[in-house]
Amino acid sequence: MKTLPIKSKIVFVSTFPPTQCGIATFTEDTINAINKTYGKSISCEICEVTFKERVSSNSSYHLPSNEKEAYSRVARQINKDSAVELVHIQHEFGLFGGQYGSYLVSFLDEIIKPIAYTFHSVIPNPDEELRAIVRLLCSYSRVIFVMTKKSKEILMKEYGIDEKHLALVPHGTHLVNYENTDRVKKKLHLENRLILSTFGLLGEGKSIETGIMALPKIIEKFPNVLYLILGKTHPNTIVNDVDLYRNSLEALVRDLNLENNVRFVNEYLEVNQLLDYLKATDVYLFTSKDPNQAVSGTFSYAMSCSCPIVASKIPHTLESLTSDIGILADIQNVQEFESATLKLLGDSNLRAYMALNAYAKTTQTSWENTAIKHLKAYQRITKGLHQIKITYPEIKMDHQKAMTTSIGMIQFCKVSEPDLDSGYTLDDNARALISMCKHYQLTGDQSDVSYIKTYTNFIERCQMPNGSFINYVNQYNQIEPRNGNENLEDSNGRAIWALGYLLTLSHTALPASLIYKANLCINNALFCAENLNSPRAVGFTIKGLYYLHIVIPSSQVARMIDNLSHKLKVVYSTSYSSKWNWFENKLTYANSVLPEALLLSFLVTANESTKKIAIESMDFLISKMFVEDQFKIISNKGWHEKGTIPYQYGEQPIEACYMMHTLDLFYRAFEDPIYKTQMKQAFDWFLGNNHLGHIMYNPITGGCYDGLEKANVNLNQGAESTVCFLSAQLLIQSYISSEKLINVSRNIKKTSLKKKFVFLNGNNVQIREGDFPQKN
Repeated sequence: MKTLPIKSKIVFVSTFPPTQCGIATFTEDTINAINKTYGKSISCEICEVTFKERVSSNSSYHLPSNEKEAYSRVARQINKDSAVELVHIQHEFGLFGGQYGSYLVSFLDEIIKPIAYTFHSVIPNPDEELRAIVRLLCSYSRVIFVMTKKSKEILMKEYGIDEKHLALVPHGTHLVNYENTDRVKKKLHLENRLILSTFGLLGEGKSIETGIMALPKIIEKFPNVLYLILGKTHPNTIVNDVDLYRNSLEALVRDLNLENNVRFVNEYLEVNQLLDYLKATDVYLFTSKDPNQAVSGTFSYAMSCSCPIVASKIPHTLESLTSDIGILADIQNVQEFESATLKLLGDSNLRAYMALNAYAKTTQTSWENTAIKHLKAYQRITKGLHQIKITYPEIKMDHQKAMTTSIGMIQFCKVSEPDLDSGYTLDDNARALISMCKHYQLTGDQSDVSYIKTYTNFIERCQMPNGSFINYVNQYNQIEPRNGNENLEDSNGRAIWALGYLLTLSHTALPASLIYKANLCINNALFCAENLNSPRAVGFTIKGLYYLHIVIPSSQVARMIDNLSHKLKVVYSTSYSSKWNWFENKLTYANSVLPEALLLSFLVTANESTKKIAIESMDFLISKMFVEDQFKIISNKGWHEKGTIPYQYGEQPIEACYMMHTLDLFYRAFEDPIYKTQMKQAFDWFLGNNHLGHIMYNPITGGCYDGLEKANVNLNQGAESTVCFLSAQLLIQSYISSEKLINVSRNIKKTSLKKKFVFLNGNNVQIREGDFPQKN
């Protein structure tokens, strides 16, 4: 029996649910994100800090906060586990026993594992005792996480902590499906109300009374306002079962006659409930009165749910709340909260603008992205986490299906909401057909069949009587005039590629009428296909004809493939030089399709010159896209021209997808493991292995972001990017599902292919005996 590798362990020293406090929730979210991203390699364990008995049933260790002798005892217990690579302490003054939490030093003196901290509070203007204890704590670690630039600055300037030990990772946020506020209100039965909200464990520090006292003037102008006060009271503020603070707020509501405009939701809300309330919010009121509060999870949650915000001036909001997201107010200044809220409620366009900006900003700080940043910092202090593998996300076709109507797949999205006005393109529906076919091959999901029909029907709808295709169809299924003004060769090539791929599913349970329709369309297109000249159109067409040929072998199709590949070889010879082994004088888009098409042509024709150029050009492309062991997409900001320094940034998901499929073909044809390794590296670009450390997909919807820029991600999840991500996922999953990489003949080498050749049918590979097909 095969022994499973032992996972590396990280122990988190913290409070933990069911304890109801911000640090417990933060730790749970951090662990969930690490498990989701690296769970196959890392196991996260809890050392639960409590003031009494153990609370969490999930904790491996228990640290009673006020028992000084427990600190060294627990450290020794952790030391005994050789799998523990790191201990991450969630630090807050008051969480640990002793003056300024000094009992923690006993733990640090005993522990032999590398230590990381997250400092949830960084107090400015420290006295000598506080400064000394913080410096002492920091001396035990070379990684100290802080969540704001201000906290980092205070630790450096006022505590003398070396910057190289500080890691700035903003408070994580939950990725949500961007939804229209009115739609969520309907779900919560809050229609026809303007919603203000505040959430969190209630306590005097929240200063909820500031928001309540601002309401009378707001209601004069907007009588349908409803202020939702979400969350239970903090248990530490309830004395002898008396909830003094909540009682005082309820009394204030009665005194101001606001019973119809204030609603207390006295619950510890589940995350999804909370996110729905926030997505229904028109203006979020952050009323905290603590001027030294370094960070607020509630504020971060509100931003992630695209809430326009009116916020007290604390370090976190001063740093994060720019004027395009919300409005700052002086702490407990009722008049400023009142006027700012009135401004936002009176301008729906301003609210919509701020909502989108807030959503965009916090997507960068999703828990998935913070997990990536945490691991990179961990790797600085422990070698045991250097070989960690990313866990591949679940395949979700939800967003592709949500973008598909009875006509076809819509072209663009506004964030994740399909933009019907953008209409439809043949390009997108051809790609959508391929991804849905791949999903059907992998899963046999019968719900895919109706979508395969829709995309096939769209391709048929775009075919003209002469066999060529138009590309653009508007939302009313009418052909757009711009089809006559643009070169549509690439679109024609993509249609042939998609139709050919569909034919490879002829052995499945797909309706025979679908296969017949695809066969009829592709055969009608053959005459026009021979006249294509655009290199990529030629490449796409060769792919489609290759699939046609392996399903229905034909000397005519083999001859067409050879003739089209000759066109690529001609343009290659024109631009080729000793340092530029490429088909054009610049690298642009869908580059890998060109060597891929030549390799497929060789597998049909056995033409050695075709194979030589396929390998030569692929090696050149790899040298440009895998630099210092990192995958780097050719920028669309100006492409990469011969003899020039390439542009940076402006990276598109389609390039990662196409490169992966070409590497897959080369790996299966030649068995060189470097191709497999590079294919995985290209997929890791989607998973955050890029210059921003930002995942390029939304795990909630299954959609993919439209582009990676220098400092941000284009959050729109259009058809091209989404389908390409799904195709890339499905390719990786096809390897995983087979439990081992597809075996091909060991006689297949770059130098020669004798007496055996690869027959590629969808995701299947067969080795056939005999001579290669001869050139016709």
